[in-house]
Amino acid sequence: LKSSERQGVNSPMPHETSLIATIVAGVSLSFIFGLIVSRIGLPPILGYLLAGFAIGPFTPGYVADSAAAHQLSEIGVTLLMFGVGLHFSIKDLWSVRRVAVPGAVVQIATATLLGVGAAHLWGMSLGTGIVFGLCLSVASTVVLIRAMRSRGQLETANGRIAVGWLIVEDLVTVLALVMLPALSGFLGGVKASDASQPVLLTLVITLIKVAAFVALMMILGKKLLPAILGGVARLKSKELFTIGVVAIALGIAFGSSALFGVSPALGAFFAGVVIAESDLSYQAGAEIKPLQDTFTVLFFVAVGMLFEPS
Repeated sequence: LKSSERQGVNSPMPHETSLIATIVAGVSLSFIFGLIVSRIGLPPILGYLLAGFAIGPFTPGYVADSAAAHQLSEIGVTLLMFGVGLHFSIKDLWSVRRVAVPGAVVQIATATLLGVGAAHLWGMSLGTGIVFGLCLSVASTVVLIRAMRSRGQLETANGRIAVGWLIVEDLVTVLALVMLPALSGFLGGVKASDASQPVLLTLVITLIKVAAFVALMMILGKKLLPAILGGVARLKSKELFTIGVVAIALGIAFGSSALFGVSPALGAFFAGVVIAESDLSYQAGAEIKPLQDTFTVLFFVAVGMLFEPS
């Protein structure tokens, strides 16, 4: 929404151009602020966040379309996770399971308990505390991966553990989001209208969906996706290969979300992992990186727009 619309006045900018204006303002200001903070020795991410704050609803002047910025940021996260998956094999992930799985579970449980304790001190309900704690327990995949990549640590042993840890967090988050409507009445909230089926049945259905998606990717996707990219590569059309990589990344990401209830980021990651087993993984990573970097910047812009100083 534009600032004038917040005051009940018609916006001078046509609605059709809000997406273009959001991209232009976000990218341009990210470049300017990123350059400034880099010159004084700070991470460029801080500049991207400041760019989002500058075009957000809590500062004077132009206000970008927050809904468009959020959707652009989803594309950024999806492409980033696809790129990360291209550098990890199933063997790499399996090798860190004994650290990543228990570590992530203990960390989630600890953060959730801290959130419940803080909410209790603030006079909030148990259900509110659990949701607050779950929010605290989930690390930002984009921030962590960007930080490790900038330090050259993403493909080290610590990097593999961190990525495995994040995947466990993502799976737990998927389960939590599915379970919350069913448990809303028990946690002191308003019972969801679609929460009529038993909680245990909801959990079982969710686990089956996630397992079905992973199995489909590991069995069918492992053969089909590299074959598709291999066929495109033989045509020797660089732009067609790039479009094919983007189509696979976004198509699987949002298709898995719609069909299996898996988050787009997790779906894109598994698509990347499957392609990582082929000889085309490095070419796919090189072709998608410029788009990945641009849309990831827009993710930080969207986060910066949420900052309200008051």
